[in-house]
Amino acid sequence: MGTPRKQRRKYARPKHPWNMERITEERELAALFGLKNKTEIWRARTELGRLRTQAKSLLAATGEEAEKETGQMISYLTRLGINVSSVDEVLALDVSSLLKRRLQSVVHQRGLANTPKQARQLIVHNHVWVKDHRVTAPGYMVRADEEDQIRLSEKMQAK
Repeated sequence: MGTPRKQRRKYARPKHPWNMERITEERELAALFGLKNKTEIWRARTELGRLRTQAKSLLAATGEEAEKETGQMISYLTRLGINVSSVDEVLALDVSSLLKRRLQSVVHQRGLANTPKQARQLIVHNHVWVKDHRVTAPGYMVRADEEDQIRLSEKMQAK
């Protein structure tokens, strides 16, 4: 059987807990995207930091391997629905560009829910399907090819 994989945090907490500028920015993002708590913002911020770190190392590197990894990174972000054409544009991304790709945000943008909070409730209550799968995680990152295949369950469409 083997030992289970060690669970690790997928986010980094802010370095200083009482920075008023950061708190107000996070409050606005949470209200705009209908997030449950600040850890969802911190998770997106950590993912963005990982992408930026990789982009910086690719800008500094030269050779075939760096070009190959650059192409892979750009194609990954394009599949995710974030349109970038160079590594410099990856450095210009902000947290809201990642939060827009969450299932909760896409359901609200497509008009399947009236508010982001209602979109979250529909997802958590098993009413949203992506392709042929029921997705219950509001933080699911929707790929560009899946975006037009999001639908409500038959029970919700009948109402």
